[in-house]
Amino acid sequence: MTINVYTEQTPNPATMKFMVNKLLINGSEDFATRESAEHSPFARELFKFNFVNGVFFASNFVTITKTEDADWTDIEPILKDFVKGAVESEYKIKEDTTAESPVFEGTDTEIKIQQILHDYVRPAVEQDGGAISYKSFDEAEGVVTVELRGSCSGCPSSTITLKSGIQNLLQRMVPEVKEVISEAL
Repeated sequence: MTINVYTEQTPNPATMKFMVNKLLINGSEDFATRESAEHSPFARELFKFNFVNGVFFASNFVTITKTEDADWTDIEPILKDFVKGAVESEYKIKEDTTAESPVFEGTDTEIKIQQILHDYVRPAVEQDGGAISYKSFDEAEGVVTVELRGSCSGCPSSTITLKSGIQNLLQRMVPEVKEVISEAL
């Protein structure tokens, strides 16, 4: 199989999405630091580039966060070639590659919130090169806490996405939800 790599800009100017024509991972893996990539041969190699500041994998793409001083016009072709070679060489994203299927836990309301995030929000967030994780639901306050990763982490438009997109959707589908907040990384 010939591996093709193409890039997409994300709403976050510090990140670029490198799409490939092959499934890389079921679920997602976020490597926000060089140290966190210890058990990922693919991410570890990416962090060897001094202009790589973060690596995030989901389905058929890797989102790469660059350092402030790097320019996409200079580094995009280098990273594109590297991603192509790494996929062709079958670099592992994580050394333990057990498939993850979502397991939702908690009260009926919490399970419903997690299911909505998984079915409706996750695919949209992945389109922009990011990921969302459910953290908690405070029933007394009606507050859902989520974690945004990949290109969503530190993205200027993530607050808008959170409030006008995710919060509105959850409020419509789960009346107990009053607010959605993001846990800082």
